[in-house]
Amino acid sequence: MKIYVGNLHWSITETELRELFGSIGEVISVAVTINKDSGRSSGFGFVEMSQDDGQRAIDALGGREILSKVLRVSEAVELP
Repeated sequence: MKIYVGNLHWSITETELRELFGSIGEVISVAVTINKDSGRSSGFGFVEMSQDDGQRAIDALGGREILSKVLRVSEAVELP
């Protein structure tokens, strides 16, 4: 399952995001989008986990406050 993670603080790293989601279950991959101009996080990223672990992570981490930002966590939607 690919998970969208929005409203990330600009300073969050892929390692920190992996650790956060890894506390719920096995993380397959992590990507934090980076703004080309600033070199900082664009405020969102993606985490890939198994279906079961992913659903647990969505339930556990959605709405959780990290670095003064409330996370938006949901299953990623593939655009056509």
